[in-house]
Amino acid sequence: MPSFQHLLLKQFLTAAAAPLARRPPSVGAMRLVMEAGSLFQFMPWRVHLESLRLDNRFEAEWLRPRAAHPTRVLLYLHGGGYVLGSLNTHRSLAGSLAQRCGLNVLTINYRKAPDHPFPAALDDAKRAYRWLLRHGHRPHDIVVAGDSAGGGLALALLLALRDAGEPAPAAGIGLSPWTDLNLPITALRRVAREEGLLLEALQMRTWGPLYAHKTPLTHPLLSPAQADLHGLPPLLIQVSTAEVLYDDAVKFVDKARAAGVAVTLHSFEGLVHWWHLFWRLVPEARQALDQVAGFLTGLWADQEASRTTPPLTRRRPSVRRRAA
Repeated sequence: MPSFQHLLLKQFLTAAAAPLARRPPSVGAMRLVMEAGSLFQFMPWRVHLESLRLDNRFEAEWLRPRAAHPTRVLLYLHGGGYVLGSLNTHRSLAGSLAQRCGLNVLTINYRKAPDHPFPAALDDAKRAYRWLLRHGHRPHDIVVAGDSAGGGLALALLLALRDAGEPAPAAGIGLSPWTDLNLPITALRRVAREEGLLLEALQMRTWGPLYAHKTPLTHPLLSPAQADLHGLPPLLIQVSTAEVLYDDAVKFVDKARAAGVAVTLHSFEGLVHWWHLFWRLVPEARQALDQVAGFLTGLWADQEASRTTPPLTRRRPSVRRRAA
């Protein structure tokens, strides 16, 4: 059963949905609200912030916790339906991941629709990954992660690198990833009432087409669930049963496993979308982020074991399914 803190969050979302449904806000207004809300999302202690302009193209940040691993890094892609979100809105979440995982985290302010439709965000993600390689980070020391649309973008990045014959990172992590932009209205109606009302009020079903523009929503680099998933690195997917993205995320996991990909699925009960953002308030969010850290600990352990074990006796990466 979800925590009391999560129930309070759901009540807040329900209260916010009614006025939004009567007068749906513009994309610009939603961006302003998110930026204002980010003022109350403080960075964790002992995480140093370093701003930069990546390749003189777009803003980026390093989030560096004390005692971070000297070579391993996490490239984080924020969510927001490809139209919202920024370094500000997700700095607290990325900082918490950096601290819990003991990794330096690079976050980027990729271009967003409707001003910059597909493939702008994906091109920026590829540029950031290649920038890490040029600056001495080895593929097996890089993990790519993201939440919501950022999770879908992280998976699309893995597919684009595979198709281009470029070296893959060590793993990919999707926190409630948006794996299929063709979101049916029935999915909105299936989920918990609080989330369905809010997402309908925000007109979420219009965000995917804004990003896709003239490209079909079924394009595999827009909707990774539609792609051939062979040859991907180990994946971690976290999703809640009450999310509008739940069914598509589980279908993606099943399809990836059928293609031979090692996938760990953490399924949570009854939590709203973007619960990870509220890690200071919601204990399930802290639990989820700790599980991300545990997944990476196991990943690095498997790497070390594979380097020291003769080829004939190497064990295959484990595939786990966990309910939380």
